[in-house]
Amino acid sequence: MGEDDFRLLERLVTELDARGLIARVVRTPSGRPYARVINPHATSLTENVVCQAADYWWSWGERMHRADDPAGAATKVARVLAAVSE
Repeated sequence: MGEDDFRLLERLVTELDARGLIARVVRTPSGRPYARVINPHATSLTENVVCQAADYWWSWGERMHRADDPAGAATKVARVLAAVSE
């Protein structure tokens, strides 16, 4: 994991914040940092996104989106975390 991945996660967090989600980059003592994302209108709707090999990945290990397009990735996360009434 490099600082580039961390910066890419920070860019994603900025886009997620703009969509009304609560997001922050979490650094762990051991392991890969990730973006913790929460829907503030339905706090049980959460996701942890990692960045690896110039891509964003869902917590279940599936490639989500390319990391050079954080706005596109944020749109996907916002869609998955949307509450039924949103």
